[in-house]
Amino acid sequence: MSQEKPQSAYHCNVCNKSFAQKCNLNIHERIHTGEKPFQCDICDKSFSLNSNLTKHKRIHTGERPFRCDICGKSFPDANTRTTHIRIHTGERPFCCDICGKSFSVNSTLTTHKRTHTGERPFHCEICGKSFSVNSSLITHKRIHMGANQYHCDICGRSFSLNSQMTVHKRIHAGEKPFDCDICGRSFSGSSHLNRHTLIHTGAKPFHCDICGKSFSQRSILTIHKRVHTGEKPFLCDTCGKSFSEKSHLTRHKMIHTGEKPYPCDVCGKSFSRNSDLTRHISIHIKV
Repeated sequence: MSQEKPQSAYHCNVCNKSFAQKCNLNIHERIHTGEKPFQCDICDKSFSLNSNLTKHKRIHTGERPFRCDICGKSFPDANTRTTHIRIHTGERPFCCDICGKSFSVNSTLTTHKRTHTGERPFHCEICGKSFSVNSSLITHKRIHMGANQYHCDICGRSFSLNSQMTVHKRIHAGEKPFDCDICGRSFSGSSHLNRHTLIHTGAKPFHCDICGKSFSQRSILTIHKRVHTGEKPFLCDTCGKSFSEKSHLTRHKMIHTGEKPYPCDVCGKSFSRNSDLTRHISIHIKV
């Protein structure tokens, strides 16, 4: 009589995660190796899973065969539709057994649990630095790739695109060529004007697929989603503390540098935060 394999008998020799079936281990190992054996014959993009390739190809064909019976919205795959339906039902079936927080998507739970375990399965092959989320690794790799190759000759700030630097330099020049035809306010970039226009229209076109909350800007949605995932991709290279927003990291770093860029015009005292300066100024103002 053949002996049955024990549960979770297959272990990843990189992160020690266990699997009941060898095929699942093989798929998991592609996270570490970066192997993507399934290639799109239209655009050559590669994927680690054949099912992901099938879903991707629907971008080219426009096929969306899975329809939501509640709102009529269509999706390229059944899983995305199932996740979307939870916006209507409020269902959050994936529960963290450590803190009890619930999620509508299993992958979001997996990412969240890394805040408890400290697991960082995404490794930079250039410097060895590790990350809990693949998107953080992609952002980090730009440091090695020299992504910020355009430098402002006035303040030294760097940009990955020349167009970004062009818009930035208008701050120094005071140039604001894009005018709002509703209120007359001017902006240095067309994207800034487009964002501003949403204030007048009230449009919030960017929706969180986890909780259904809507936002006027994609960047605000990206930051919001970190509430669900627990992702903190901005790491202080001095003390290792992580933050969900770049601005929070910038403020934090002033603790280490002692930088206080907000001086009081009345007494000359300086502060690391603008909010602290605002509170301080009230001392000088006589009611």
